[in-house]
Amino acid sequence: MVHRGLAVSPGVVIGTVMVLEDDIHRIQKRGIAEAQVKLEIARFDRAVKEAVAELQGVYQTARKEMGDEAAKIFLVHIGMLSDKRSFTVPVHAIIESERVTAEYAVSQVLGALAEKFQQSSDSAFSTKANDIEDLASRLMSHLVGRRESRLARAKPGTVVVANDLTPSQTAGIDRGKILGFATDLGGKTGHTAIVARALNIPAVVGCRSLMADARDGDTIVLDGDRGVIVLNPDARQQAEYSRYLDQRRVFQLSLTDLATLPATTSDGVEVELLGNIEFPEQAKEVVESGGKGIGLYRTEYLYLMSGTEPSERDHFMAYRKCVEMMKGRPVVIRTMDLGADKVVESRHGAPERNPFLGCRSIRLCLRDTPMFKTQLRAILRASALGPVKVMFPLITSLTELRRAKYILNDVMEDLAEDSIPFDRKVPVGMMVEVPAAALMADAFAREVDFFSIGTNDLVQYTLAVDRTNERIADLYSPMHPAVLILLRDIVKAARKHKRPVSCCGESAADLEYALLLIGLGLRTLSVSGTSIPSLKRLVRSVSIGQCERIARQALQFDSEPEVAAYLRDQARKIIPEAFDGRSVE
Repeated sequence: MVHRGLAVSPGVVIGTVMVLEDDIHRIQKRGIAEAQVKLEIARFDRAVKEAVAELQGVYQTARKEMGDEAAKIFLVHIGMLSDKRSFTVPVHAIIESERVTAEYAVSQVLGALAEKFQQSSDSAFSTKANDIEDLASRLMSHLVGRRESRLARAKPGTVVVANDLTPSQTAGIDRGKILGFATDLGGKTGHTAIVARALNIPAVVGCRSLMADARDGDTIVLDGDRGVIVLNPDARQQAEYSRYLDQRRVFQLSLTDLATLPATTSDGVEVELLGNIEFPEQAKEVVESGGKGIGLYRTEYLYLMSGTEPSERDHFMAYRKCVEMMKGRPVVIRTMDLGADKVVESRHGAPERNPFLGCRSIRLCLRDTPMFKTQLRAILRASALGPVKVMFPLITSLTELRRAKYILNDVMEDLAEDSIPFDRKVPVGMMVEVPAAALMADAFAREVDFFSIGTNDLVQYTLAVDRTNERIADLYSPMHPAVLILLRDIVKAARKHKRPVSCCGESAADLEYALLLIGLGLRTLSVSGTSIPSLKRLVRSVSIGQCERIARQALQFDSEPEVAAYLRDQARKIIPEAFDGRSVE
């Protein structure tokens, strides 16, 4: 059985399915002995008590952050859990009469209740089904443990199938046991996908209906190159994938000698290739792949991996390790970009109505100055050890930028008073990843030392497409003419003010898109370490004039399919072996 999704992290693996269940309708029925009935009821009652206590804390936090009215939803959840007639008594009855586990009994009661709400024609009732699902997930975490614990029990050769994974769950995957993962939800540039690429975990997301067909123990082919999942493949399918793996290995071997060669075009222009990392250990891979430095250190994973806010020492030790591993190569450290789909567990309780447009990234930093200063102190301390640059994300106004720079200067003064060494001339830059910043690039260029274009968010906000929503994944396109125009204008503004500008979005790793970026005038690209060799191969195969002609032609098209088809055709002509053999299914 073949499923198709979005290819977000390359690699083809064949393994055994482990389904991560978080759906109340998928809990397997498991019997218990008569002597265990009272113990199982007690386990259920204890889980309810713990969930209610947790919800009371969430409610108090929500009142402060969302207001009384919006926070009332959590009171409703408490009321549902405490309702003996509709919930507690029916669950007890199922455990006693059917001699089953508490989690199965809960799934039956809440599942029936959710289905009843969903079938109602009154929207006031039908929307409550989402409350039931949320409540079930919270209660199940107390009954069967959080999903991370099951991931830790995975056997070697496992391929995880889930509705969705968080970035922190993905980052915690044991790569010695888990070969890859596939999810029904998710988008190509979501942070779960970014972490998978960073850790070289083959992944396909946005499969939509894979969970309905997958079962524990199934054989699975996961094709992270083309977004294809094959459940229980037959002999013909296995043979086709074996041939494809051979082709893939040959192309990868052709790139191994490029690491020590310069990324110089055929007409002698150098294109600086840098690496994007989430963890300091990845700096080694960037160097081994031929990268000239770190163009984007995504520091929010210091928060996501522990679930709590890291100390200044935690920050400093990570940055120091990275700087030391780079041995004099530049390191661009982006201040934390929490929020949206990257949420620390301790801040997870009161969700925002629209988190991608909410208190995320630099907005969160400016609201929590002590947390922001802690990170800035560590970054500045690390700047004494090697060439470090500070970069602020999601800047939308000069006011935000100036406030961030003011706080940075304040931290500098504190360090100077304490006689703590740091680079007093540390370069300060910003991400250009919202249309407001792109349109005002000329003004911003007067106040920063460098730009870095984040195509992931720039595409999302320009096209009004949630990049983590698999239902509209086809609308998310960095090839959209509006995006191309913004890229052109950002580069023009940077050049006018003699400010270095790079692209650190995931699109820069696509060979066809890299042709466009170079043609638009970009001379620095920052991508995951694994993407550097193929990108270097492209750079060494083209001239600047050739790329400029390609970019001019791309700007003439008025639809993204035309742009995409044209760029792919041009890239295929330059490096055919990077595209051939991809029709296998």
